[in-house]
Amino acid sequence: MAPAFSAHVPALRRAALRAKWAPAALFSSGIVAGDKPILVRDFVRSALYDPNHGYFSKRAGPVGVLDASIRFNQLEGRSAYMQYLDKLYKKHDIAWFTPVELFKPWYAYAIAASILRTANLSVPLKIYEIGGGSGTCAKCILDYMMLNAPPKVYNDMKYISVEISSSLAEKQLETVGEVQSHLSKFTVERRDATNRSGWGRKDPRPCWVLMLEVLDNLPHDLVYSPDQVSPWMEVWIEKVTGSSQVSEVYKPLQDPLISRCIEIIGMNEEKTSVSEKIAFATKGVLSKVFPKPRRAWLPTGCLQLMDTLHQALPSMSLIASDFSYLPDVSIPGDRAPLVSSKKDGKTSDHLNYLDAQGDADIFFPTDFRLLEQIDHNCSGFSKEQKSPGAFKPVKKRRTIILDSAAFMEEFGLPLKTRTKDGYNPLLDDFKNTKFYLSVPTHNKK
Repeated sequence: MAPAFSAHVPALRRAALRAKWAPAALFSSGIVAGDKPILVRDFVRSALYDPNHGYFSKRAGPVGVLDASIRFNQLEGRSAYMQYLDKLYKKHDIAWFTPVELFKPWYAYAIAASILRTANLSVPLKIYEIGGGSGTCAKCILDYMMLNAPPKVYNDMKYISVEISSSLAEKQLETVGEVQSHLSKFTVERRDATNRSGWGRKDPRPCWVLMLEVLDNLPHDLVYSPDQVSPWMEVWIEKVTGSSQVSEVYKPLQDPLISRCIEIIGMNEEKTSVSEKIAFATKGVLSKVFPKPRRAWLPTGCLQLMDTLHQALPSMSLIASDFSYLPDVSIPGDRAPLVSSKKDGKTSDHLNYLDAQGDADIFFPTDFRLLEQIDHNCSGFSKEQKSPGAFKPVKKRRTIILDSAAFMEEFGLPLKTRTKDGYNPLLDDFKNTKFYLSVPTHNKK
């Protein structure tokens, strides 16, 4: 999960190729267990979520919880807000405050308003939140429904948090329980949302799925090419025999999830036009003279999650928000993550993703256009016609990507987060965040 405020954010010639990294006390933490190589996504998953040593599992929660809402209209302007924020970080000594926490209740109220405006209220409202943090979003949405929705909507609604962390699951129950009437509507399911079996039978009824700052912490894979034209290869991680070092191992593409992600992105599409063929040939010549290795991070965890959601909840409406880019990323590769840890109140960024040993966050930027492609793909839509003369494929989802400021101006109350001189941190400081909204159409297979 990325920090909520940018000021606190300090990225087949041979069957197998190896690249040695600097020694690290990696293996004593158990992140890479045994002698078998693991894919990068498995390393990321273990470093973040392993029950014993994962970043989100071994602490009460790096996510901060404010004692009370910030009264923005009592702050003079940006300077006063920054000073206030700095005091909050020092007081709580946590890694970050999420936007839903910094701007409570207004951030969650905007999400609730967007649901209430578009939901089919003739059926009971059902909301799933994946990775609910401290429970602030759930409580504020339930508050909003209690205050603004028809009584029957609030009385009949269900809010289910799908949370992998046991400590955060407990915190969510505590937060929501501050309002007694919410507890009969709220449940926490302690499980991995990407696991299809956890969702039970397919539920065709309408529902909402919320993912706030979730995509940035989903496992990613890494692919590598030694030059501009050579085929992409999977990156695996293995122990070096008789050493405390770890090696990257490059293998030909064989993992189905990686191959599918590459296909969705179009990384291996054939060049069809004359200009594309000429450009590719030119790259081939340059690659021999000036070889330039390529790396790309693939959101295979997002692909797996979206697959699961579409299988389990085919009529879901989805709201996701996250960081569209991250500043000062030094780790190489397209869509590369930031790896950040905090010690003694100081945040430091790591140059190597393998430095993450359960004490560091690994968070990725979200390519929202790619998210849209994955969403359509998982819903069963294909750009290609199945047979000549057949009807053109029709998308099964209606989607829109909005800057956070545009979303808040449409559904929220921006005046509530504005300071005396007109500065508004929610609108002005989160320009690297977006919202993704996806709802089902009436088109069937």
